[in-house]
Amino acid sequence: MHYLWHSVVLILSGIILLRIAGRKSISQMTHTQTIVMISIGTLIVQPIVENSVIKAIAASTIFVATILLLEYLQLKWDFFENLITGKAKVVIKDGVLQRHTLKQLRLTIDQMEMRLRNNGISRIEDLKTATIEPNGDVGYELHEDAKPLTVGEFKKFMKDYFPHSPHMQTIEGNSRENLDHSTDMKKNIFEEIDQ
Repeated sequence: MHYLWHSVVLILSGIILLRIAGRKSISQMTHTQTIVMISIGTLIVQPIVENSVIKAIAASTIFVATILLLEYLQLKWDFFENLITGKAKVVIKDGVLQRHTLKQLRLTIDQMEMRLRNNGISRIEDLKTATIEPNGDVGYELHEDAKPLTVGEFKKFMKDYFPHSPHMQTIEGNSRENLDHSTDMKKNIFEEIDQ
């Protein structure tokens, strides 16, 4: 029965160690970091298993049950979400790199620029806000002048400047309800971070 408590303690220790290790998915890790993470997983399981298949199955079951419990707690209370997963961190605000946040996340400017280029962003000044999400991905919002023109905005422009075009009347009938629905559904995804 002691391996039950060992399993819980070891998985919580593993989560804490991974949180300390940083915000990188496996695809974003270097070879060294990947080897260390795999080694941590092996070391966590080793004391429980002790060459017993039944204990290995029991320990795996406990690990999965613990993950499910932690996910449930994260859904119920923000405190657990902050503790286990963390929140997105703002790394660019109004086109300016937040160097102190990059240092906290142990990211170099070159690594940040690489992530931005992978998202098709070539100028930091075009960004209103950029964040590093808990899974290591980059989230961003462009300044108004840097945003691409959407189909909805183009249709509105055409309607305002060419109101009597027969083509616009056909489009207007089909898309008015879609445009209204998408406007209602808009929400600032950076709202939680700003608070």
